[in-house]
Amino acid sequence: MSSTLGVPQPDQASYMLRAAATDAGRAYKRRLLELLDVRAGQTVLDVGCGPGTDLAALAERVGDRGSVIGVDRDAAMLAQARARTEGLPRVELREGDAHALPVESDSVDRAKIDRVLMHVAEPADVLAELRRATRPDARIGLAEPDWDTLVVDSDDLGTSRAFTRYTTAEVVRHATIGRSLARLAERAGFRVEAVDAVTPVFLDFREADHTLGLGRNLRKAIDGGHIDQARGRDWFAGLQQTPFYASFTLVSVVCAR
Repeated sequence: MSSTLGVPQPDQASYMLRAAATDAGRAYKRRLLELLDVRAGQTVLDVGCGPGTDLAALAERVGDRGSVIGVDRDAAMLAQARARTEGLPRVELREGDAHALPVESDSVDRAKIDRVLMHVAEPADVLAELRRATRPDARIGLAEPDWDTLVVDSDDLGTSRAFTRYTTAEVVRHATIGRSLARLAERAGFRVEAVDAVTPVFLDFREADHTLGLGRNLRKAIDGGHIDQARGRDWFAGLQQTPFYASFTLVSVVCAR
């Protein structure tokens, strides 16, 4: 097989950068920034900034009088973000947890958190922190996938469905949070202004294998007894031998304090 069930977990920074560089990744990020309406002179917070994928775009929008604060708990991610934003004096990077943001209260005009809430311990607590950090009338952008909508085309529909169930139940902590963003935002005291949903489509097996974790997660599902080994291997091999299709739904919410 051209890709095996032994595919290792990719470097997280490379994974994030590669996902952001896809057509679907660029499209939803561009739309989210448009809805955030970042303006010159504002203070913008990027929670879970990772390797700094979006920091330069935010810095360009705030201009010389504004500032961009990137927060991440991973020192290695922040090191890459520093390298990526070298020469951008308006970008400040801070190590910290999304549940206890290293940001003063009522100090931020715009904030975003992109594909982070699905991993945190308590999404509601993170949203409460965002509300604390933002000023009245601030705008906040949220973007999260709904992995329960993951579909992978195959003659063996049962194994495709079993793979999605495993992804939702075992791989991602809050796998369906995309559909809940608007409700959670309102509960946190925000006013929801826009809800968008896009469907990233994968027609290339290798790209899907990397982004969706087909091989590595299937191996875990087999090892855990969630999918029969022979059937799983046949399913995976079949994905590489026919025209490929996979997709899922990604939800973006823009709200105001």
